[in-house]
Amino acid sequence: MGTLIVIDGLDGSGKNTQSKRLAERLTREGRRVRLVSFPDYDSPACQPVKMYLGGEFGSDPEAVNSYAASVFFAVDRFASFRLDWKKDYDDGAIIIANRYTTANAIHQLTKLPSEQHESFLAWLYDFEFQKLGLPAPDLTLLLKVPVEKSLELIEVRGEEKDIHENRDHLEKAFAASSVCAEKWNWDVLSCVNQEGEMLSIEEIGERVYDLVKEKLW
Repeated sequence: MGTLIVIDGLDGSGKNTQSKRLAERLTREGRRVRLVSFPDYDSPACQPVKMYLGGEFGSDPEAVNSYAASVFFAVDRFASFRLDWKKDYDDGAIIIANRYTTANAIHQLTKLPSEQHESFLAWLYDFEFQKLGLPAPDLTLLLKVPVEKSLELIEVRGEEKDIHENRDHLEKAFAASSVCAEKWNWDVLSCVNQEGEMLSIEEIGERVYDLVKEKLW
């Protein structure tokens, strides 16, 4: 089997940038690498995700409960795995995922009281990794960015916002990411310095690379 590396974090944390940088660097080293990103907006299987994030089921994320919303995203991943990168994974490639089941854990946990966290996370991982047969990550990196910085970066990006990209939801997601990281032993990489300023893309990239080398090779 291959190796699955997941990079996740709040919106604006640099997941896409760092996933690409890591894939390019490992490829230069002669490793066989596939880069995947979720949601896969080009896939027909992503339609419910686009409807949900676009507010068609309600402009408040809590209009769709944690389990239903998780299914939308899980189906998108299932289609991507079976139709796109399963063969590479089975043949031993390194798969680098920009978001994964981890994003469901972070964003959907926000809708539940703390006493339901354990049962939801158990259901989620069983559903995706057992019932759907998706591979479990070998390493998960959480890019930790304060909510204020995340909101700034979202504004700089200048794209239309989805229903998750607001202060209330991101504050809940920030707290949920810590719960998930502790529960599932994710590696947390802070993307700000002691003064609260963002580290450079290059410095974050070096830390990502060093952590991957330390944990997997």
